[in-house]
Amino acid sequence: MIDGSLTIWCNNEFNSEQNAERDLFVNGVRPHRLLLLDPTDTKAHYTLQHAEIAFGAPDVKAVVEFPSVRWVHLNSAGYTSFDRGEVRETLTRRGTIVTNSSDVYAEPCAQQLLAMITGLARGLPIALDAQRGDRSWRQSLRPTLPLLNNQTLLILGFGAIARRLIELLTPLQMNLIAVRRRINGDEPIRVITLAELDDLLPTIDHLVNTLPANAETENFVNATRLAKLKTGAIVYNVGRGTTLDQDALIRELRGGHLGAAYLDVTKPEPLPPEHPLWNTPNCFITPHIAGGHRTEKERQVKDFLDNLRRFEQGTPLRNRVI
Repeated sequence: MIDGSLTIWCNNEFNSEQNAERDLFVNGVRPHRLLLLDPTDTKAHYTLQHAEIAFGAPDVKAVVEFPSVRWVHLNSAGYTSFDRGEVRETLTRRGTIVTNSSDVYAEPCAQQLLAMITGLARGLPIALDAQRGDRSWRQSLRPTLPLLNNQTLLILGFGAIARRLIELLTPLQMNLIAVRRRINGDEPIRVITLAELDDLLPTIDHLVNTLPANAETENFVNATRLAKLKTGAIVYNVGRGTTLDQDALIRELRGGHLGAAYLDVTKPEPLPPEHPLWNTPNCFITPHIAGGHRTEKERQVKDFLDNLRRFEQGTPLRNRVI
């Protein structure tokens, strides 16, 4: 249990048109002291030395520098800057907790993937391109459209997005498999280790990448693994652009080996207009919007406040990454 008030540092960005989310946050953190800072203020990180809790996107160097910080709650699902050996070691040694907002983004990302998986299976992008283009009656699509039932979908990662996607896809009677570094044994679907991955790639129809960005995942979906996929397989990436070899993806799509690719994340971002991914056949791109939703800012605040109550009571925090 926490006795007395703490100081909460916050540089979270709230909706500019209305103050509802900001008011929800300010009222929700009482009776704690609040340092509410402009997210564009590059000098704001120095004030972390006066806080025990940080919410938003604090600078990792400042968190490491100021031992007064006991808990960091990131407003994103990604935590790349904190996911480094020396940072983990320092924060773990002194007992600083880091949590992320993965629950805020699991639902929209899973729904986005569901939309693309089902949309590609039903030929929607091709039909809609015809409507906006030559308006040809593409009836020839009809006998080519597969049913997803019994198709095999492999998910790289078993975080919040993957778990929610599994729930959404289960009614479609697909063969769902996930890759996980450590298997607990209580997963609702078949889970394999990294050592088994390469042998399984030639058997799958869909490869869904939800991996975070770190040293171990850079170019994880590389040229060798893309080449091992069966002809016509579809690749989806809502993790991070650095986890996929985009040049190899372009070659496999242009050569006709892969059926399609859906990318919500790229390297770099924004993707320059002249980048070859834009005109690669059967490559469908969205501008990193999979996690976005109308209530995003409200859910960020509620997610933090839920963990704040847990922190006050001395109970385990949700979505702990360090």
